[in-house]
Amino acid sequence: MLCQICGKNQATVHFTEIHDNKMSEIHVCERCAEEKGLQQASQAKQKFDLADKIAEMVDSVTTTEEERVGHVQCPRCGLLYSAFKGTGRLGCAECYQAFQFQLRPLLRRIHGDTRHRGKAPARDGEGVSRSRQMQRLHDELQRAVEREEFERAAELRDEIQTLEREDRAQARVEKP
Repeated sequence: MLCQICGKNQATVHFTEIHDNKMSEIHVCERCAEEKGLQQASQAKQKFDLADKIAEMVDSVTTTEEERVGHVQCPRCGLLYSAFKGTGRLGCAECYQAFQFQLRPLLRRIHGDTRHRGKAPARDGEGVSRSRQMQRLHDELQRAVEREEFERAAELRDEIQTLEREDRAQARVEKP
């Protein structure tokens, strides 16, 4: 891709900006980026640290002062939640259990769910996919009820019932 400013050199600096829900991108060469004062911003972005990003996300999803202070400690490795917030790294497998209250919103935000599902086997992919869809709908229904979004909950209930009817009909067709 050529530089969008000079049109001569290869674009090596790429910027994406979202403003008022509209995304714009600019692709420029290093020389044009320096001339326009864009190079310093790109160099700062190159120093991206995943642990810092996770710690930032943890801060954004914690709601009470106790969660932010981080007095919770893993009984196995002794890691404090506040130390996890600082590094973005857990100390052992038991940390997931010890910090489950604090990690659930973070995991849901990052992965869209709090359970690892893995890949679906190729020969039964459709059945597994349908099962996952049902589980996702049940989880979403539970969250809607918790948030007292009863109209959305009713829609989800109806969708679940439709899928269950289709499954029963399919099972009758497959029986000899």
